[in-house]
Amino acid sequence: MSLSIGIVGLPNVGKSTLFNALTKNSVAMENYPFCTIDPTVGVVHVPDERLQTLSKMFNSEKIIPAVVEFVDIAGLVRGASAGEGLGNQFLANIREVDMIIEVVRIFDDNSVHHVSGQVNPVADIEVINLELIMADIQTITKRIGGLEKEIKRGDKSAQEEQIFLKKLSQHLEQGKLINTFENISAEERKIIKNLHLLTAKEILYVCNKKQGAFNLDEQNDSRWQELLNLFSETNAEYVLVDAGLEHELKDLETEEKNEFRREYGNQDKGVENLIRSCYKKLGLISFFTAGEKEVRAWTVKDSATAPEAGGAIHTDFKTKYIKAQVVSFADLVASGSKAAARDQGKIRTEGKDYIVQDGDVMEFLHS
Repeated sequence: MSLSIGIVGLPNVGKSTLFNALTKNSVAMENYPFCTIDPTVGVVHVPDERLQTLSKMFNSEKIIPAVVEFVDIAGLVRGASAGEGLGNQFLANIREVDMIIEVVRIFDDNSVHHVSGQVNPVADIEVINLELIMADIQTITKRIGGLEKEIKRGDKSAQEEQIFLKKLSQHLEQGKLINTFENISAEERKIIKNLHLLTAKEILYVCNKKQGAFNLDEQNDSRWQELLNLFSETNAEYVLVDAGLEHELKDLETEEKNEFRREYGNQDKGVENLIRSCYKKLGLISFFTAGEKEVRAWTVKDSATAPEAGGAIHTDFKTKYIKAQVVSFADLVASGSKAAARDQGKIRTEGKDYIVQDGDVMEFLHS
């Protein structure tokens, strides 16, 4: 399963620094707008300590973690929906991803230029979201116009779609994102999906701090309180990250990272928390296969059936599925070994209707 997450924000808020910390890749990070013009893609491992435990239990030769894809998209500016600042290109790049993380700067530092001249997180979010909203209004307006011929012919489904699209447009014109539109039917979801609307995507806000700077959260600045109020009012989720610090630590091993974090007085595992939060917000879970050759985490949508999970490994495991041997990670660890888990009746045989749970250790049988 290949899912991508777009990193967006105004120029100079730390997007590329965060991308480098996530992917350990080197892309341009100069202190000026539009230093990243083409999107850069990086595949990122999903942190999961359970893999290490399983590897020791099975004496596995290698560990293969689950992955997600991050896309570093150049900075949006006011007027992007009208083509300002290469806006059309950037918005097209956002349209292609499955989820958005908006990087918002929450530190004052005169040595780091802010595109609007001052740091105001709520204003930054309003600029970004307005451009996404305007782009969606354009898309919906074009589609409404395209339905006219079908409506004149008496096409009932076209009439219903137009009515729904007008409701969406009104929602957007109130400054609201489509992902906050409630009571959407399955058919209406298909309409939204077919239009690839930007504000229908899940959004996670990344509040970017800076070691040694004036951080709004630490100082309980009024701008931080305004930001928290916005998140509360819109039921938005956010994570705190020091992208610069995470970038400095990106090449260190886990223990070394923890030691440096203690030294800096920052115990937050910012990047790891961010990756896990994205994985969860995309509605993803991991199940495992384990043996001497390898321990591997496989990605499926939450609520996936056993055959669908098998299909993540090989098509035959889905189309020719017979059954699966399943044990939860917790039961397996408590038993101490696979053999002990079997003796204790912890390994179950599951059929086609079984809903896979996060952490299931599975072995598939197909015809």
